[in-house]
Amino acid sequence: MIPRYNRPKIEKIWTLENKFKIWTEIEILIAEKLSDIGIIPKIAAKEIRKKAKFNVNEINELEKQTRHDVNAYIDNVSKYIGKHSKYFHHGITSSDIIDTGFSIQLKQTGEIISKELKTLLKNLKSKSLKYKNTAMIGRSHGIHAEPITFGLKLGSFYNEFKRNLKRLEFAIEEISICSISGPVGTYDSIDPRVEKYVANKLKLKSEDVSTQIIPRDRHAFFFSVLGIIASSIERFAVEIRHLQRTELLEVEEKFNPKQKGSSAMPHKRNPVLSENLTGLSRYIRSAVIPSMENVVLWHERDISHSSVERIMAPDISIAMDFSLSRLNEIVTTMKVYPENMKKNLSLLGGLHNSQKILLKLTKKGLSRQEAYSIVQKNAMEAWNNKRNFYDVLKTDNKLLKYLSKEELKNILEIDTNNSKIDWIFKNKIK
Repeated sequence: MIPRYNRPKIEKIWTLENKFKIWTEIEILIAEKLSDIGIIPKIAAKEIRKKAKFNVNEINELEKQTRHDVNAYIDNVSKYIGKHSKYFHHGITSSDIIDTGFSIQLKQTGEIISKELKTLLKNLKSKSLKYKNTAMIGRSHGIHAEPITFGLKLGSFYNEFKRNLKRLEFAIEEISICSISGPVGTYDSIDPRVEKYVANKLKLKSEDVSTQIIPRDRHAFFFSVLGIIASSIERFAVEIRHLQRTELLEVEEKFNPKQKGSSAMPHKRNPVLSENLTGLSRYIRSAVIPSMENVVLWHERDISHSSVERIMAPDISIAMDFSLSRLNEIVTTMKVYPENMKKNLSLLGGLHNSQKILLKLTKKGLSRQEAYSIVQKNAMEAWNNKRNFYDVLKTDNKLLKYLSKEELKNILEIDTNNSKIDWIFKNKIK
């Protein structure tokens, strides 16, 4: 990921320094348990704990020779340990360290994303309550439908991101896995008690059955959840982009005093933050298919997944962290225009009330088909000739057989469309 989108905490997780630090702690814990059960001398475990350290630059140089990152790491750490280094990395295979370490990095990532999601939920709920009764037109197919409130629209996003948080928490649990089972996962060269010890120390769970590597269905699930979160982010971003259009201007991203919208046109105030999120969401979702393809490896393992994960995991994690931070910025600073919402609500002269007339006619004894035909005829007249809906309805003699002008007026004037808003907020937006 380019530096433009890096935030320090998430970026640090994916540094070589952090990766080797995690590896070293895993190796130390393995040595501790091996000494505890009498496989290696206790002095060896103590010396490994005391002297194990690494140098990233030295490891990189060694890898040029070994063509194997873990062997380069082992050689480098062994140099610092000294004579007891023969007990370092005892009875285990590279995947034990790589995969357990990778689990920790993904867990660390998930925790940061989870925190950002919780902040987003707090912000969405606050804004949803603030605009609970701010009426606006609801749209289906982009066309005026019936009134809603802006608070209800935000409440929909609030509940969607609540589900995303639950998914992420489950995905973190699924990926918080320790696998230290040796070559081809048989524990033939490493006592299972070692895995249990390391898992407990690192707050992980032991893999049920390892094929030498942690099965990649876990990772596929994790990145799929990030893909779903990205889609939710994009849905919000696209909503803002639509509502900020000049002819609507119901909601607008914050425009800073010194901000410039266009290099050519000084008047422009573009929804650039939301557009940026739309693009980043596409990128995050691009990880879903490769992560699923990584599930399919040869026999007990190959490394076809490795290159994918080295690129994908840091970049997608960083993009997700940045996206949620930016979305929080949009939610907390966006400008809402209730007057424009009111203006757009009345743009069609009351046509959004057509269903209320339809339902009233059915209560008067008409079939639904008959009622629909009558209302649609009048609605099209109002639409085609840009007339007020009530003015058209009150001249329809067929309709007036069932509803008086006074009844029509009362139906159209009494706003019952949003009568259940309080109930929705009380029961569904918690």
